[in-house]
Amino acid sequence: MYGRGPNKKENGVQCIASNWEFLLHVLLARLTGWSGIYSFFATRKFLRELRRFKPDVVHLHELHGYYINIYRVINELKIMGVPTVWTFHCEFMYTGKCGYAMECEKWKTECHHCPQLREYPKSWTFDFTRAMFKQKKRAFKNFFNLAITSPSDWLSRRVRQSMLADKRVQTVFNGIDVDVFRPRDSSIIRKELNISESQKVILCVGSDLLSDRKGGQWALQLAQRWADKSIVLVMVGVEQSIPQHSNVRILPPIFDQRRLAEFYSLADVLLLTSEKETFSMVCAESLACGTAVIGFDSGAPKEIAPEGYGIFVPYGDIDALEHQVVVYLENTEMLENSEQCVLFARERYADTVMASNFENLYLKLLNGYAVQGVAAGSISLSKSA
Repeated sequence: MYGRGPNKKENGVQCIASNWEFLLHVLLARLTGWSGIYSFFATRKFLRELRRFKPDVVHLHELHGYYINIYRVINELKIMGVPTVWTFHCEFMYTGKCGYAMECEKWKTECHHCPQLREYPKSWTFDFTRAMFKQKKRAFKNFFNLAITSPSDWLSRRVRQSMLADKRVQTVFNGIDVDVFRPRDSSIIRKELNISESQKVILCVGSDLLSDRKGGQWALQLAQRWADKSIVLVMVGVEQSIPQHSNVRILPPIFDQRRLAEFYSLADVLLLTSEKETFSMVCAESLACGTAVIGFDSGAPKEIAPEGYGIFVPYGDIDALEHQVVVYLENTEMLENSEQCVLFARERYADTVMASNFENLYLKLLNGYAVQGVAAGSISLSKSA
């Protein structure tokens, strides 16, 4: 089951939230400052299906997308005693409200006077982060049949420093389809973008790339510095109109994954300018297509593209970032070659590896960490399909 998007109604998959209830949840959250406590009808629908299906395992993902009452879900799972895997893709469930705590460390003790009150999930007026922090702490109390996973060791370490330090925490890397994300012929795209064979290509990819968190403005600053060099910056994921530069190619989000793989294959290096990431799918996808990464140290990416596959500098140090890119383009032997990048990504980030890790975890939960038999069925709940 998923919270938002088109209702597919196929292969047992269903959307549980209506558009009007989602919008009402957004409005109430912004007016009251409380998030994750509304969506009465969607929550009832989920709980009814949970009781009917009686799964062996429940796998939760992000529950903070304005589509469900998080605490009614947790309470029901505790009552039923059903083994639960909960994948944290961000920091929301151990902070007062923030998906990304950034440099704030109040979540280690108790959130209050939130410095990101107007960030998602935003409040227009009231700061109830202390109360919400305590609410989450109470919700996780006596939640025994729970295993928390995260997509990076960086995030797992933070979970262990939080109110959830007594819970089982395990890293399971996000998976990608390595049959799609692999080195591809990019000659057609090079012609489409009017990039000559002699020009080097720097690629930036991200959802809402010019947002503060994704940091696309840093990339544009670098492009200005490279105006007299044979370097072209390609930005995929820009949804607004910006001034055009002769050495910059601007593209909207690309949803065709095979075409996106062609862009990764086109690039000489992937440029990562994010402020904070708990995994970084673009790093994994880029490596799978044979392209190494250079960027700001923004949390997990330094782990996803470790030494030999990525180079990272302190966040905001644009001079150091420019230096590393230019030096790498002059000496690509600083990082592993394309073939090694592909092999590394396939071994760590293939979706089959992820699926196997989750299957093993389900079996351990079902059998008290004595792996026997197989699960008869499971329910998965996430924000979107």
